[in-house]
Amino acid sequence: MKIYNYTDLSKSKIEELCSRQIEDDKLVEERVTEIIKTVKSDGDKALRNYAKTFDKVDLEKLFLDQEELKVIASTIPVDAKKAIDTAYQNIKTFHQSQLKTEDKIETMPGVVCWREVRAIEKVGLYIPGGTAVLPSTFLMLATPALIAGCKEIVVCSPPQSDAKTNCYLAYCAVLLGIKKIYLIGGAQAVAAMAFGTETVPQVYKIFGPGNRYVTTAKTMVQNKVAIDMPAGPSEVLVIADDTANPSYVAADLLAQAEHGTDSQSVLVSTSNKMIAEVLKQIEKQIVSLPRKDIAAKAIENSYAILTDNQEDAMQFSNEYAPEHLILATNDFQSLIPAIINAGSVFLGNLTPESAGDYASGTNHTLPTSGYAKAYSGVSTDAFLKKITFQHLSETGIQNIGPTVETLAIAEGLEAHKNAITIRLTK
Repeated sequence: MKIYNYTDLSKSKIEELCSRQIEDDKLVEERVTEIIKTVKSDGDKALRNYAKTFDKVDLEKLFLDQEELKVIASTIPVDAKKAIDTAYQNIKTFHQSQLKTEDKIETMPGVVCWREVRAIEKVGLYIPGGTAVLPSTFLMLATPALIAGCKEIVVCSPPQSDAKTNCYLAYCAVLLGIKKIYLIGGAQAVAAMAFGTETVPQVYKIFGPGNRYVTTAKTMVQNKVAIDMPAGPSEVLVIADDTANPSYVAADLLAQAEHGTDSQSVLVSTSNKMIAEVLKQIEKQIVSLPRKDIAAKAIENSYAILTDNQEDAMQFSNEYAPEHLILATNDFQSLIPAIINAGSVFLGNLTPESAGDYASGTNHTLPTSGYAKAYSGVSTDAFLKKITFQHLSETGIQNIGPTVETLAIAEGLEAHKNAITIRLTK
């Protein structure tokens, strides 16, 4: 992990550090373009071929039905079942609180305006399954979709070597009442949900994190369907001062690093001593990790930044716009107003990012690669549309009519004016 001094960094160097561009991005785009084109033209045949090529399995059928899922779910360990149940209840509680009914507003006498929410009817959920099994993502996406009232929820996840799914995802499906899991991964899953195939239904919006191929595919199909956000390789930025615990900070950085070799863990600190102690702790803790090779590669591509003060630390954080931001300080309360760009924030020395990843209740599907400057994480709102309504009474048309007539004439739209005038004259 390289160490930089913030005061020595030029604007261009800061931009470079905050960039998540990877050398072979162009090659990924070309491959994804071809995958989308093939799935669009060949449908199920393409999906089976890609399963054989990428997942090394021959699929007799492209999904597991409700009965198959129940059988697989029955093999889940008791402690895992209990943990999933607890996480589900917390996620459900938090996301249910996001349902709001807005008041009707009388903008002027006789003119009433309001908004009502409607669920997106068909949504697609992508649950990654590459180097890690992610039942937590299943809960994070399907729970708000169900709370919102989406009528059709299409779930795609890569198949295991036995052409099935694992007991954790199967149990989530049973718990949530999801009747099918489509055994499709990668960019081909995104293409299948965007355009539909003989087996996979077409959806109106696609949700879920994934690798660079999944993220690229999502951005490429936006002319056909909506997406939640660009959500690529995971990342964390930790701001730590002298009140932080070096072993905690190191554990947080490694927790993010073990996601994948392209994940990024950034440490920003006002203390040289803290940076040195954290790096020692990383070396100490990484050796016992089952995914130490993956974590080591991610740490190698990560860095630490020394700042003179917390103001500079927050300035860099807002420029980086992290997916996860941890304030490892006793003084976190004073820093909250300075946070402008972040996906999800973890406050204090006893709040690891892992809590939000699994069970605190907040959603872990968050914007990466600096997209936190413009995107929010997934919420119940993401599965809803908001439709505006207005109603004019006799008093209302008389009050607003002259204003509309004048503006319509100014724009040269006589028919717009007449739609008002004909009502006023009658």
